[in-house]
Amino acid sequence: MNTMTMDSEIKAVAQAAVPAEFEHPDYGAIKTRQQATWGSGDYGRIGVTLQITGEQLCEAMDLRAGGSVLDVAGGNGNATLAAARRFCEVVSTDYVAGLLAQSQARARAEGLDISYREADAENLPFATASFDYVMSTFGVMFTPDQPRAAAELLRVCRPGGRIGLANWTPEGFIGQLFKTIGRYLPPPRGVNPPSAWGTEAFLQAQFGGQAQRIEVLRRSFAFRYRSAAHWLELFRSCYGPILKAFEALDEATAASLADDILRLIDAHNVAGDASMVVPAEYLEVVITR
Repeated sequence: MNTMTMDSEIKAVAQAAVPAEFEHPDYGAIKTRQQATWGSGDYGRIGVTLQITGEQLCEAMDLRAGGSVLDVAGGNGNATLAAARRFCEVVSTDYVAGLLAQSQARARAEGLDISYREADAENLPFATASFDYVMSTFGVMFTPDQPRAAAELLRVCRPGGRIGLANWTPEGFIGQLFKTIGRYLPPPRGVNPPSAWGTEAFLQAQFGGQAQRIEVLRRSFAFRYRSAAHWLELFRSCYGPILKAFEALDEATAASLADDILRLIDAHNVAGDASMVVPAEYLEVVITR
């Protein structure tokens, strides 16, 4: 990625500025498309491989048994289950009912008592200061109205409570993956990239004024698959954003995108054999309210 472009992008995010000609994106329409995207495929087959990130986030947040926890955009339940395993009182939310159903099935299999509720991360249906802990792993970062989503996390967390986030970085594998896809299918105009949440500038701009402390640790999650082709096959059929991207392209353009993704994987693959081990950088964030 061009360094100057990345620096300019992060600076714009930090200032929470949107170019004047793009001041009024249709967030409602964007979210409707997002819901359809995340509801397509079978995200659970991908999501469960990320379980370790939810466990690590709960440890970083120092969850205490009996504490009230809200998992925002909780998906198929990685952080939700991790918090419930620590005997917290957990409410898990998402705006895709099918993902909540997957999480609920996992909780039932483990005998965990968790409350579930469909909810928009930009308009959480909870009173101010309702929770001791608020968390999101690779979830809230995909909201289109980023300042509003950040404000909602702050609002529902009690003073002295903690907000925990796991967010892909722009320069990491997933950030670069979405940039690759964006060359074929540009994101909605006027909306910052999800990977903005993976920059310290964004976190400071959105949370710094109402936080006692913001702790950031750069972590790496390793995607481990049989091969690059195996990864692409599974993500192309199960991971909504990639599935929909390929569906929107004609055959020749889709083949070009597939080649670009395979080259990206090859550039990051550290396996040293025929398999795939690709480290993907993310920020593990703990904000003390």
